[in-house]
Amino acid sequence: MPRRKSNETATLDTKGAKIGEPVPKAIIDMKTASVGIPPQPDQELREELSALRQQIDVLQQQLFDGARSLKGGARKAIRQTEAAVKLYPASTLLFVAAVAGALAFAGRRASLPRHRHQSALREFRDLYDTIRERI
Repeated sequence: MPRRKSNETATLDTKGAKIGEPVPKAIIDMKTASVGIPPQPDQELREELSALRQQIDVLQQQLFDGARSLKGGARKAIRQTEAAVKLYPASTLLFVAAVAGALAFAGRRASLPRHRHQSALREFRDLYDTIRERI
């Protein structure tokens, strides 16, 4: 015979851990024979946060100083280049032309097909054909 359904429901234990919750790790203190994490004062947390904020402020200041020095260095290089162009316009023009020519020559040299192997192969075939005709 099947069991009868009971109308009573079991009460759930709400104090314990629930299914799917992470299990906390326990710290066992051998001196006091207690289990758990001892309560920590809130002041340490505030001190750590203030120290972290100070470190962040110092890092931000260093970044701003570095950006300013890079910007100043770029401005200095631009001014020096402008001064060199004003003082030596012909030399600057020759230098720019030489650089452009070198880049053009390097680009053309890289884009040219390599015919050395093909011409050597062609000569070898011609030599082979002439030898074959003689035989």
